[in-house]
Amino acid sequence: MSSSIRRSVQSDTLTRLAQAIAVAVSATLAGCQSTSQLPQSDAAHTPNIAARAKQKPVWLTEKPSPQVPQDVWERMRQGFQLQETAGVNPRIEQQRLWFASNPSVMENAGERGSLYIHYIVERLEERNMPLELALLPVIESAYNPMAYSRAHAVGLWQFIPSTGRYFNLRQTRFYDGRRDITASTTAALDYLTRLHDMFNGDWLLALAAYNAGEGTVSRAIERNEKLGLPTDYWNLPLPSETQAYVPKLLALSQVVLSPDAYGVNLNPIANEPYFQVVEINQRMDLSKVAAVANIDEDELFQLNPAFKQRTTIDGPQHLLVPTSKAQLLTASLSTMRPEELISQRALKPVFESADDSEVEGARRTYRVKRGDNLAQIAKANKVQTKDLQRWNKLSGNKLKVGQTLVMQDTRASKTTGKRISTVVAANSKNQKKQTQYKVKQGDSLYVVAKRFNVEMQHLKRWNPRMGKALKPGQMLTVYSPH
Repeated sequence: MSSSIRRSVQSDTLTRLAQAIAVAVSATLAGCQSTSQLPQSDAAHTPNIAARAKQKPVWLTEKPSPQVPQDVWERMRQGFQLQETAGVNPRIEQQRLWFASNPSVMENAGERGSLYIHYIVERLEERNMPLELALLPVIESAYNPMAYSRAHAVGLWQFIPSTGRYFNLRQTRFYDGRRDITASTTAALDYLTRLHDMFNGDWLLALAAYNAGEGTVSRAIERNEKLGLPTDYWNLPLPSETQAYVPKLLALSQVVLSPDAYGVNLNPIANEPYFQVVEINQRMDLSKVAAVANIDEDELFQLNPAFKQRTTIDGPQHLLVPTSKAQLLTASLSTMRPEELISQRALKPVFESADDSEVEGARRTYRVKRGDNLAQIAKANKVQTKDLQRWNKLSGNKLKVGQTLVMQDTRASKTTGKRISTVVAANSKNQKKQTQYKVKQGDSLYVVAKRFNVEMQHLKRWNPRMGKALKPGQMLTVYSPH
């Protein structure tokens, strides 16, 4: 090949190489330009190793959600809404000092209410209502579902007959919805909600109306309006009981907020349901249900106090049972025959028949028959199961057919008109000492019973003419151990 031809070939090769390099450089520059023009959202996904290497950790600024309280008292405190309305008020201070001077009132009410408080707190939270209202049954009934007032108010929430019927609480010989834990709670919250709306969102006026009636509060407001006076709760001319009612609830709430500061010992209550609803489809005796599910009979009745004869007649087709026993009861009911859950015969009080009893002064004996249980015998003879156990030195509830039980006649004698005490027997090993107690100002049946460490129902039996309310100067007979 000549030198001229070789130079021509080399020149063509260099030209093509230069063109290729130019194309590559142009493509690179175009790529850089297109990358710089990417939308921000796309550019954010473009890998950038250097930026990642220099990136600093991001610290969470959100606070962790608070832990669920283990104690229902603490849960209640977190839901208090009425404290800002209290302020410094001598009427509240007076009530607070009373609770601090009588710590057992709140302590005992808390013990009785431990079966129901969690349920009530949950229902209040569902409606976004102040959780102070869970303390209202302490004031109304001391959390006793069997409480009965001079105005014929009944149950935890103390409904009188007419108001109870208005809120669909049926009342028959066998069933009283005012004692029904769930039904009466629904009715009470419905009533309080209605009063809250009626008085333009003022909870203090609503509470006053719950105590005195909406008519009383409305008339007091109208009076003050005509006189140009304030119409808030604190300035209304209300009955003395109602003037103390709201301060009592606010004071009690403050005691629950800081029980240690007031010398009150509130035993923890687990923040979990105490009872569960078990559906039933037939008549049942609570004593039979208790035996089937291994539930203490008195506890079962405390959960279902609306069944006045301890039989599921006229009431709802369900029972409240301790959560721990609900599954066992449900399984047992599915396998039992209906007749196994109903008492086979109605026991007659042995004091009205001489067939199985023998008169021994103030004492009676009863011979146990097949199918009997301690609770049935106690109920039929209008005595307490605990008394039967004490009189017969029984540590449990087991009985044997043919066993003889000794009991005391608590009824008034038809021939002499004199009442025979259940705890005084000349030959009894558990002989008691009789004491005459003079009622003081501020005393109540509960306070006297607590002072002498006796049951309130015993105090009532010993003093059949004392009336429904104690009066200062009244003399009570009390039997206590030597």
